Amino acid sequence: MLAPVQMLSATRQNLWRLHFIRILVLAAQAGSVGVAYWTDLLPLPWFELSITLACSMVLCLVTAIRLRTSLPVTELEYAVQLACDLLIHSALLYYSGGSTNPFVSYYLVPLTIAAVTLPWIYSLILSGIALVAYTLLLVQFYPLETPLSREKMQIYGMWLSFALAAGVITFFAAKMAEELRRQEQWRGQRREEGLRDQQLLAVATQAAGAAHELGTPLATMSVLIKEMRQDHNDPLLQDDLQVLSDQVKLCKETLQQLVRAAEANRRLAVEDQEVTFWVDEALNRWHLMRPEASYRFQRLGQGSVPRLAPPPDLTQALLNLLNNAADACPEGLEVHLDWSAEDIVISIRDHGPGVPLAIAEQIGKPFFTTKGKGFGLGLFLSKASVTRAGGSVKLYSHEEGGTLTELRLPRDARGDEA
Repeated sequence: MLAPVQMLSATRQNLWRLHFIRILVLAAQAGSVGVAYWTDLLPLPWFELSITLACSMVLCLVTAIRLRTSLPVTELEYAVQLACDLLIHSALLYYSGGSTNPFVSYYLVPLTIAAVTLPWIYSLILSGIALVAYTLLLVQFYPLETPLSREKMQIYGMWLSFALAAGVITFFAAKMAEELRRQEQWRGQRREEGLRDQQLLAVATQAAGAAHELGTPLATMSVLIKEMRQDHNDPLLQDDLQVLSDQVKLCKETLQQLVRAAEANRRLAVEDQEVTFWVDEALNRWHLMRPEASYRFQRLGQGSVPRLAPPPDLTQALLNLLNNAADACPEGLEVHLDWSAEDIVISIRDHGPGVPLAIAEQIGKPFFTTKGKGFGLGLFLSKASVTRAGGSVKLYSHEEGGTLTELRLPRDARGDEA
């Protein structure tokens, strides 16, 4: 089967966001230092600050190049990236007042990100690094001398630091929550697909055994019908025997097609054909199986007829849906074929009792049936085949009565390749 499109890992997604935040913070830091330098607002060690900002810029460039590679981003690497941010921030604080700098509260941003995205051991280590750096800045730093009132500077700096930290944390937390919801939804879909595949495997195993066992009784029936046709001349009996012979022949052809389909899937041999030809062929084959049913086929699509390469199980899915409609009401079925630039839609409407609301959610699950007979596998297998081809099957209660079954396929439907 084709491998599903892999989602970006949560750690890689988080590193992308951290890289984006780092660029914004670097721009804010460089802008602040530049303004202070050109206005002579603060006497600072400009050379050392420039070197520290250059290191931050190099880290941004290295991270951007790293994210363009296909190597997986590990939690350890992500934790090291956060540690680098803490060290660079500590260096900037050292050359701009140390613990007296109001931007010392920015330590909480990397720690908050670590607590949300990393295991507790990494968060504990990063918290230790931040605590040690903060402690050292209490006793060792480049003093900040400013002509402005220290209290006023502290108030303005704290406000700006709070605004920056709040914005960064809010952005990251919102994106992280969205990513967690998306990852959980994706895992739920994968669990459902895994359960469906297990059920399909169990059904396929039983079907293979049944197909092998049916060969002998069908051959016996074929011989007996031939002998009966030779021994009896009653025209009415001959007609009935002809019907029986056709049905036995159809069963044998179905088993043979099952073997050919398995071989074709193994060799990836699918025939490209117009969708109208495919639907006509399926309808003719189905009507041979269900001669008591009557239907009206209408082509609604305009323009060039789309082509597709349907795998054998997709044809069987269409036959199952037609059988379900005929079981509900064999008279007056309406089959419509339509298409657009993106997909192909086959609609089957019957005039039966419709879909009961009480059991609408159960329809299509394995071994659940609303019929007095059957195993409840037809719609389940049909949905599985159509899903593998990239399409969908939906059942609606028609407003004028009966059930509307909608089979939707992409225009390049080919099914999953083995």
